[in-house]
Amino acid sequence: MIKHFFSVLISGFFYLLSLLPFWLLYIISDIIFIILYYIFRYRRKVVDENLFHAFPEKSAQERASIRIKYYRYLTDLIVESLKLLTISDAEVRKRVYVPNPDLITDYFSEGQSVLGILGHYGNWEMGALRFSQLFDERRIIVYKPLSNKFFDNVVIRMRSRFGATLVDMKSTMRKLISYRNERTITVLVGDQTPAKPEIKYFTNFLNQPTAVFLGVEKLAKLTNSVVVFCDIRRIRRGHYQCKFIPMFKNPKETNEYEITHAHVKYLEEVIREKPEYWLWSHRRWKFKPEDIV
Repeated sequence: MIKHFFSVLISGFFYLLSLLPFWLLYIISDIIFIILYYIFRYRRKVVDENLFHAFPEKSAQERASIRIKYYRYLTDLIVESLKLLTISDAEVRKRVYVPNPDLITDYFSEGQSVLGILGHYGNWEMGALRFSQLFDERRIIVYKPLSNKFFDNVVIRMRSRFGATLVDMKSTMRKLISYRNERTITVLVGDQTPAKPEIKYFTNFLNQPTAVFLGVEKLAKLTNSVVVFCDIRRIRRGHYQCKFIPMFKNPKETNEYEITHAHVKYLEEVIREKPEYWLWSHRRWKFKPEDIV
């Protein structure tokens, strides 16, 4: 009962914060940056280790520059995500520019469904809301439920505000099969860390052996959906571009792991261009091949 009360209280506080204009939220972001970076040193060790292993060719000064830019962006991401609780349809359209939605509509006109892959790069949450506005066909967002049911429901409401259908990642295959007679676009994050019992495959990513989900490849081949990468880049503070990058039109004709290698490699190239916009405070490399028996 007490836990639920505090969950409601915190949720209400977040909702009130989300009503603030962006300019004021960014002032709050600047304050949070000082607190996280200089006072609490939030996950500084994790970030430093990740950057060291990902970019051994860079100097300590170069990695430190990426680190501080990352924390500045992380606090922007926090307040932008809060804003998504109440952001208007028009505001999302203004802040996320999509140069080529016709790529997807052309696939739909050919009777094909689409599987979109993105990473924890840029503001993927705002990008997902924008994608929800673009098409009349069923829009599916695959997500990993939160352990706290109250906050999980808050996140579901936020992500589905503009008509998307949210599907638990464990139910994705069954759901997509049930929608096989519809044209759909399904978006999922391709750089999550599998739980140890779920690890089946490692590939090289950012200079390290990295455990990856094979779900993207399995779903693409099962449903024969066109595979595209959702390339979300930051244009300036609070504004993004989401471009659809075609990858595989006939996934059933690909070799084993070909799709997996392709989307992992593409994300790596994006990160290397502007590394500060990826989620470096995440413990992405907590498992190594020798840990899996």
